[in-house]
Amino acid sequence: MYSIGYDIGSSSIKAALVDTATGKSVAVLTEPKTEMDMKAVRNGWAEQHPDEWWKHVCNATKRLLKENNIDPQIITGIGISYQMHGLVVVDKEGIPLRDSIIWCDSRAVGIGQRAFEELGEEKCTAQLLNSPSNFTASKLKWVKENEPEIYAKIHKFMLPGDYVAYKLGNSICSTTSGLSEGVFWDFTKNSIADWLLDHYGIDKSLVPEIRGTFAVQGKVSAMGAAASGLAEGTPILYRAGDQPNNALSLNVFNPGEVASTGGTSGVIYAITDNLSVKESSRVNNFAHVNYNDKQARIGKLLCINGAGIQYRWLKDNLNVGSYEEMNALASSVQIGSNGVTILPFGNGAERMLNNRELGTHIGNVNLNNHSKAHLCRAALEGIAFSFVYG
Repeated sequence: MYSIGYDIGSSSIKAALVDTATGKSVAVLTEPKTEMDMKAVRNGWAEQHPDEWWKHVCNATKRLLKENNIDPQIITGIGISYQMHGLVVVDKEGIPLRDSIIWCDSRAVGIGQRAFEELGEEKCTAQLLNSPSNFTASKLKWVKENEPEIYAKIHKFMLPGDYVAYKLGNSICSTTSGLSEGVFWDFTKNSIADWLLDHYGIDKSLVPEIRGTFAVQGKVSAMGAAASGLAEGTPILYRAGDQPNNALSLNVFNPGEVASTGGTSGVIYAITDNLSVKESSRVNNFAHVNYNDKQARIGKLLCINGAGIQYRWLKDNLNVGSYEEMNALASSVQIGSNGVTILPFGNGAERMLNNRELGTHIGNVNLNNHSKAHLCRAALEGIAFSFVYG
């Protein structure tokens, strides 16, 4: 018997085949072959169409089953990890009304900051554990203000993982952990933050049904089976944002335990049972995967938006063949990159810098002495020191 895990990233979709009895990974593959694009109509915006994720989930699943000669009937369950803070809005037919506004899109920063000031820092900090900032709730408010004709047609909003689960199982639902990452959750009441929805003028009927993080969240429907190659009735048993999921995969559950990961963005994720969050305007605080109303387990998340995406930008624009080649170039240069510096803040508003959009800065380049090797090393050093600063 086997399980399948999906990672719905902004660069790619990963699918893993796992031996259910032992927990060992049998095979992992990535779709598409090249990294997915982000649409940036304006500086600070970032969008992807939800059906692009679904298409690659289906392609990855079919490949995984075929290449490993697996009968879909022996898949015992599905787990989903996904890029956090994205907004998907669908009509009554479940069809997306627009591209998803994804995690690194900064357009709603001003909306969240105004709400923080108008609702009061103390109330937001005590009950949301966050400023509304640039999270999913503020992005939904942006749609309401700027695209009223689309907002009027919304049946439900979802997070990226919710949408993939919906396409698999034809059931719209979310989790406490997921809704907290969108800043829809009141931790003092352990329920939806009605007062934030009221402030934003958002109807509570748009909120998806809530299911447990570790629970039967749905079963693959006939349509989901036909598109993906899975067997109808296969249960969806788990769903979480990528950073809580990374912590789970590293066995980080208890207060004082910390996970540090690097991808498109860089993240430090620490577990606490303390609901006091003095730095809530700069560090995120969400319900961890093992949070419940009897046991507070909060994931304290520091995010650096411009980590791996900066290295990818350099690879593409320096005409270097691979990351391995870049690493070799970086290793050929001494620590400090002979004075060259790169600050990796070019992927939207950086929350740890009070939601400022600073852009990436390349400095101290000497046109006689420095080469792309110095840029490669300076890029990695800039990412490392942004972690240290955070």
